Amino acid sequence: MREDAKILIVDDEPLIRLSLTEWLKEENYLTHAVEDGPGALAAVQREPWDIVLLDLKMPGMDGVDVLKEVKKLAPEITVIMMTAYASVASSVQAMKEGAYDYIVKPFDVQELTVLLKRIVEHKQLVSENILLRKRLTEQYEYENIVGKSAPMQSVFELIGTVADTSATVLITGETGTGKELVARAIHTNSSRRYSPFIAVSCSALPDTLLESELFGYEKGAFTGAERTKKGRFELAHSGTLFLDEIGDINMKTQVKLLRVLQERSFRRLGGSELIEVDVRLITATNRDLMKMVEQGTFRSDLYYRLNVVNIHLPPLRERREDIPLLVSHFLAKYNLEFNKKFERVRSDALNMMLDYQWAGNVRELENVIERAVVIGQGTEIAPEHLPFCRTDVEAGAEPRTLEEMERRHIEKMLAQNQWNIAGTARILGIDRTTLHKKIKKYDLRDSARTE
Repeated sequence: MREDAKILIVDDEPLIRLSLTEWLKEENYLTHAVEDGPGALAAVQREPWDIVLLDLKMPGMDGVDVLKEVKKLAPEITVIMMTAYASVASSVQAMKEGAYDYIVKPFDVQELTVLLKRIVEHKQLVSENILLRKRLTEQYEYENIVGKSAPMQSVFELIGTVADTSATVLITGETGTGKELVARAIHTNSSRRYSPFIAVSCSALPDTLLESELFGYEKGAFTGAERTKKGRFELAHSGTLFLDEIGDINMKTQVKLLRVLQERSFRRLGGSELIEVDVRLITATNRDLMKMVEQGTFRSDLYYRLNVVNIHLPPLRERREDIPLLVSHFLAKYNLEFNKKFERVRSDALNMMLDYQWAGNVRELENVIERAVVIGQGTEIAPEHLPFCRTDVEAGAEPRTLEEMERRHIEKMLAQNQWNIAGTARILGIDRTTLHKKIKKYDLRDSARTE
């Protein structure tokens, strides 16, 4: 029997059922025959079939009605309509409803043999392609991190090497390169995988709040502390604590963090009790910590404690061969999320993405694909779906005032840094408070979140 080809025969004529069954068995197909539509639907619901040979004209439920129901139950089944000479027009209509082909009674056995062979070979090819894509996905994806380039394959190897150790890891790379994904991958592949993974963005919290977030506080420790609160270190006990943008913490917090790493214990703000924790620390930054050490803004002893193992993520512009893979990955993700059916990206649109500089790296690419899927129609992504393809007359005009120039520059820097306030403030040479005031003054908004 051919295990890759199961054929269901549906015909109200006993002689047709018998002759087809006997002939298909001689051809080594696995077959079963039923006499009407309800019997066909019951068979389809009961087990999987590759091909259905379906009579068009049957009493009660006719072939077109059966076809429609079969396609609802199992869209992947290939349906061949069987029809008499007088019903050719109806069989063409059936093909519009999803039939693969039709054969005319009395049919030529040789013609049917060729047709079945072509269908089986096509199904085998599809299955092989699916298996190949699955293998490629397994090879080029690691816990939702996608990349076939040599630098990313090295990252995957390093994650696998350090994951199930207790080593402290420092992940470096530009904004949007996927540092938190790497941290999660390390946690997921470690013996701590069933314990908490707690992530904290150090740049998102003012210095006064960051310390209480990390270490917690006792009731009455400061104005507004109406109850005792556990910090992130306590919440991450026996698991992993991920501190993103570690280069943004002040000297006071650096000292407390170093003490925790050395002693594996700390006190809450306003508390006297020594709290012991078992936490693996993973940190990340887009800043040059060694340069900060030389400038005296980051403690050297803390740096060496954090940088036991360094995993560097290359910017997207240095691994352009990964862009098609990433596009396919995000296309599948957002097709599912937004119930869309985009099958491909046009070559001219893909070339635009390959030529683009991607200041926001993988995160920016994901935002671009998400936006394209949301606003696009049809089955392919075209250049007009890409935000950097748009022609903005206003943006092309020269600004007339210094304020307009400042507004545009701040807006551009925010967009390039994916609205990372701390990172953008550093580039602009101002503090976060000043940047927040500028954003409010010019009524700037993150278009990726508002579209």
